[in-house]
Order: sequence, then structure tokens, then C-alpha cells
Amino acid sequence: MNLTVTFKQAVRTALLKQRDNFAGSDAEFSKTIAINNAVFSRVKNGELDRMLSDTEWIRLGRELSVKLHEDNWKVARTSVYTEIEDNLNFCKELSRSMVLVDDCGIGKTFCTKHIIRQMKSTFYVDCSQAKSKQLFIRLLAKTIGLDNKGKYHDVLENLKYYITTMATSKPLIILDEAGDLEYTAFLELKGIWNATDGICGWYMMGADGLRDKIDKGIKNKKVGFAEIFSRFSDEFIKLVPQGKTDRTTFYKQLIGDVAGAQIQDKAVVNTYVNKCINKETTLRYLETLIKVSA
Repeated sequence: MNLTVTFKQAVRTALLKQRDNFAGSDAEFSKTIAINNAVFSRVKNGELDRMLSDTEWIRLGRELSVKLHEDNWKVARTSVYTEIEDNLNFCKELSRSMVLVDDCGIGKTFCTKHIIRQMKSTFYVDCSQAKSKQLFIRLLAKTIGLDNKGKYHDVLENLKYYITTMATSKPLIILDEAGDLEYTAFLELKGIWNATDGICGWYMMGADGLRDKIDKGIKNKKVGFAEIFSRFSDEFIKLVPQGKTDRTTFYKQLIGDVAGAQIQDKAVVNTYVNKCINKETTLRYLETLIKVSA
């Protein structure tokens, strides 16, 4: 493996951008990216050669979404983007919690990741990568800057305590693909929420699977689900309208806004919109159509 200096520089740039949004110390930030603080300090100062193994550079590039090729896909300020931005700001500033459950492929994750680039002390966790209780707690601890090694109970208690020390920076934790969490992980989430009530904002995202899991848990009186739902405002936030006509109008606008941001020839935007609407597909299909036609 022979990584280019250009790639390492791109990873370094992404690291520094993420560091700017992290309210803790360099030592704490180093824990979130799982490298030695002294090494991070030297990379921060521009030293790249022999600082990290190629495997570590690749890992950091993957975790920071550094692209090996230029991606000209532009961010469109759609209604989904605006609504999620409002939700995140509300949860962060007032230390409140919300659950967004909506259709796949409307840009929830894409918009969220772009929005939080400018939000300090805001932490994104992809729950599909850490479904069990152990993996979830250790990933969350690592994400906010804690040592996630050692006894599970110690990591959990340190996690709760550390979040409370961040009160002045108004921390916000985003749990994407939350429907993938196992039952015991949900129970731990309730405990963390209780320990950080009024200090930390939470934003849970998912599709129908998350709604079904919570609804089924409440209906079957399974311990924890009613309490979790109550703590997350007792309602599911949904952006896509229910009625067929309103849904079609919503998707035409959404797909049109995104397509319009990518295509210079506005005359062909409706062609892409109609193709997506006729196939009842989403923004992922639109992206494929545009990139194949480029």
C-alpha cells in the first residue's frame, strides 16, 4: 500500500475541521479518533511522514468520510434539510430530545452530517455499527472523547458523568439508525438520558423499523420503551406527508430541489423528477441517474 501525500493531507484537513467542533482538549479529541495525543499533535502541526501506519490513515479517512476522488454532489437546502436543522438547534439549545422517523432515501443522514459540521460539541453515532449494549456504549464513549477500554460498568459510569461536565457547551448526541439497537442497548440509553436530563440534547433518527420497535415495545408493556418514548417528547417527528397527493407533491419538490442543485441545464430537471416519481424511488436513485448521465 502506498498512500499519497494528497490523501494524507485531506485526512489531516478533515481531522482539523472535526477538532474545531470538539469542545474538549486535544488529548480528549485524540481518544475520539483512537490515536496517541502526541501523534495527533505532530499531525496537527503538519507532520505526515511515518506518523501513522497506512492502515490507520485509511481508518481515519473512512471514519471522516474523506473521499479518494472528487465528488461534486452539492448540498441543497431542501425542506428536509431545513426541518432537521431546526430540530437539531432546538434539541441542542434547550437540551431536549426528539425522534425523527421517516421514509428512507429523503436525505436524513446526508443533511444531518452536513449540518453538524458547524455545530460544536455535537456527536454523531451510527447505531447500525454498534447494535449491542456493549458496542453501543463503548462507541458512544469513544465518540465523545472518553477511553472506552476497561470494564463495561466503568465505561458506562464515566460516560454519564463526563456528559454532565459538558453542560456549558450544550452537548447534542445524534443516534442514527436507532432502530438497529438491541433491547438492552435501549435500556442503557434510558439510564444515560436520566443521568444527563437538562444537560444533553438527543436526536434519534430512523425509518419504519424504529417506529415499529418502539410501538411494539410500548404495546407489549416491555420495560423501558414507554419511558424512552416519553423522554423523547412522546411523539414521532415525520417530514413526509401521509396523503397520496401531498406525498407526491412533497417528493416532486424534494427531488426537484436536489436535482436543480446538481444540473446546470434546468430544462432537464423535470425529466429526472418524473423518472423518480414514476418509479416511486428516492434521492439515491436520483443520484445514480445524474452520475450515470454525467
